[in-house]
Amino acid sequence: MEVEEVLFDVAEALLIPVLVGMLIALALVLFEFGGLVAELIRRRGRSRVKLDQAIASAGAALSAGDSGRAYLELGKIANSKSMRSVMGSIVEHRSAANGADRIAKDLAEFDYSSVRRLERTRILVRVGPALGLMGTLIPLSPALAGLAEGDVETLADNLRVAFSVTVAGLLVGAIAYGISLVRDRLYGQDFSDLEYIAAALAPGAIIPRPTATSTQAAGATPNAVAPEAATRALTAPAAPAPATQATQVAPTAPAPAAPAQPAAPAQPAAPTQPTQPAQPQQPGGST
Repeated sequence: MEVEEVLFDVAEALLIPVLVGMLIALALVLFEFGGLVAELIRRRGRSRVKLDQAIASAGAALSAGDSGRAYLELGKIANSKSMRSVMGSIVEHRSAANGADRIAKDLAEFDYSSVRRLERTRILVRVGPALGLMGTLIPLSPALAGLAEGDVETLADNLRVAFSVTVAGLLVGAIAYGISLVRDRLYGQDFSDLEYIAAALAPGAIIPRPTATSTQAAGATPNAVAPEAATRALTAPAAPAPATQATQVAPTAPAPAAPAQPAAPAQPAAPTQPTQPAQPQQPGGST
């Protein structure tokens, strides 16, 4: 019985820390949700066209020997301080002897920092429901004791605490799970952009140029037409004009077939002549 009493006392002692931990977890998940909203607002104008334009401007600046201007051009599409730091490393070490290794290490560090940022919400995904379950089970013991003694007020108070902590724990887990999913996609896009920039600005690489179609999608005037589209429009054969009412020709009715001529009556066959009877042979005369 002493062991049971010890466990009971430990469970009762954990009630207040669990409730405090649940409040802290709820505050943290709301803080992370606000940070996610800010990240989404910063990335609202992200597009492939802007990325290609920034790379083209940075490549032109590097060709002119202006590393500072190249860093500023790339910084326009940076979504975080760590991303801007990696861009600076790409500009600085792209032509160094061991530049490829240092850029690869910086990209790996960026990936690790993204994972570390994701760990906070991933932990809350597990901790929130766990605290909710503990906050549900701990008050049940005194609630059942009050039920046995007929103390309805104690029963109601403990059950209210238990159900409230359960709802809070599920809320923390659900919000944290959604934040983790969205941030995983966002950080994956950032890492992909950095790899693309490093490959495009490598020595000897061909810097991508924004196409005419991409420029129109980025905000060009609607009357601007790509040269390829204009050439196809000029060389394409003209479609036949639809026939108007004046030029429409009524279908000709089929000519009636000529009536068949009646067949001539068959001529009667000529009567056959009766055959003559054979003449009797004369008897031989006297010699």
